Amino acid sequence: MARTVAELMTREPATVREQDTVARAAQLMRQNDTGNVAVVEDGHLVGIITDRDIAVRVVAADRPASTPVGEAASHEELAVISPETTIQQAASVMREKSVRRLPVVRDDQLLGIVSLGDLAIEADPESGLADVSAAKPNP
Repeated sequence: MARTVAELMTREPATVREQDTVARAAQLMRQNDTGNVAVVEDGHLVGIITDRDIAVRVVAADRPASTPVGEAASHEELAVISPETTIQQAASVMREKSVRRLPVVRDDQLLGIVSLGDLAIEADPESGLADVSAAKPNP
């Protein structure tokens, strides 16, 4: 039987609300050693903000760190998968949608996030991408 993303995903990922600041999102990324934070309102996933979103939509646009997450996060056509999605299907969705992270949801409820690095480690633990993905950050 094919393995599913439920076996690999990061459970209980960090979350912010749309009115939280991008500075708060960045702090959560640092604390959790991740490049993304889910945007949740009333328990429902409404978007995702990534380190790239902050760099391009806030820093490069010369906007302040107090910019609300809702103004920098990706909302439209958010690619999501279910916990029953196979690892191969998740990789296919990432390729098709050109994304590196996929929220795992059931009934719009965020259950976790699976990343390209998670898939790389699973597919070939000896690969260069797996090495980079598994590396711990320098303090």
